[in-house]
Amino acid sequence: MSEIVTIGLDLAKNVFQVHGVAADGRVVVRRQLRRSDVLTFFRKVPACLVGMEACGSAHYWAREIAALGHSVKMMPPAYVKPYIKRGKTDAADAEAICEAVTRPTMRFVPVKSAEQQSVLMLHKTRELLVRQRVMLTNALRAHLGELGIIAAQGLVGMKQLLELFHGCGATLPALARDALNGVIAQIESSERQIAAIEAKIMAWHRDNERSRRLAAVPGIGPITASAIAVSVPDATVFRSGRQFSAWLGLTPRSHSSGGKERNMGITKQGDGYLRRLLVVGATAVLRHARQSNPSRAWASRLIDSKRPKVVAVALANKTARIAWVLMAKGQEYVAPSI
Repeated sequence: MSEIVTIGLDLAKNVFQVHGVAADGRVVVRRQLRRSDVLTFFRKVPACLVGMEACGSAHYWAREIAALGHSVKMMPPAYVKPYIKRGKTDAADAEAICEAVTRPTMRFVPVKSAEQQSVLMLHKTRELLVRQRVMLTNALRAHLGELGIIAAQGLVGMKQLLELFHGCGATLPALARDALNGVIAQIESSERQIAAIEAKIMAWHRDNERSRRLAAVPGIGPITASAIAVSVPDATVFRSGRQFSAWLGLTPRSHSSGGKERNMGITKQGDGYLRRLLVVGATAVLRHARQSNPSRAWASRLIDSKRPKVVAVALANKTARIAWVLMAKGQEYVAPSI
């Protein structure tokens, strides 16, 4: 195994596949490893290049293997797929990873630290709880609507709905009250958990210098700033702000051939969570900004000829490019004159 220079590691829950080659491309090792044997195997192998797909547990294994002296690089699974020759097996995947990691034009995924993953877990847990709260409130509205109790949409409407429900008292059937009280208890529990998670995100945001710099951009609040700061540990992997925006799926999809340029809708590829936060922030800038700012002034000139949602996506694209400059070059946001 002293001849191994590159290893492709196909990750799994219990059984991992290893494909190692020498400098001349000759296959040196091709074998399966149990989860408990992975680190033991890499301790015996001299320092080499290890490639793996960016998937579940990939960041953990990248950190553990890199700590043993190896150079670890992660790639998006979609970029590895073209290197699979035929069929779909763990051995074929490991061989494709081993070949793809050596390509000079390959794009790699930065390895996240345990702290960065922890902050992202807060975001994902919050997102899950918000979805559950929406499901519960929709169910409550539907059930009360069957009993003739109706209120407006939104948080204000929900408060009115709860007041109407509690005001009805004994006029509602006992079984209906018992069922809906359980739903209301779940809504209140979700709100308390969401508030607790948001407080922890805010505390981390206040202690992180890069997150604070991002929050100075119009359309980026503490939630969005902290999510971008931990999702993009190294912004220099993107050559430009446009490439970062394309990674978020905010740039038009090109479908050109024969000298005919044709741009379609945005690709919607990449990190959908960050893209959604940026679009929501851009919408807030357009609709709810209390005072004029450069971002709103720039977007206002497009509203006369474009639909509001299209303008919001364009503003999110612009915001993402500004965020890349702040992260890649370590600059502070300076608002241009309106």
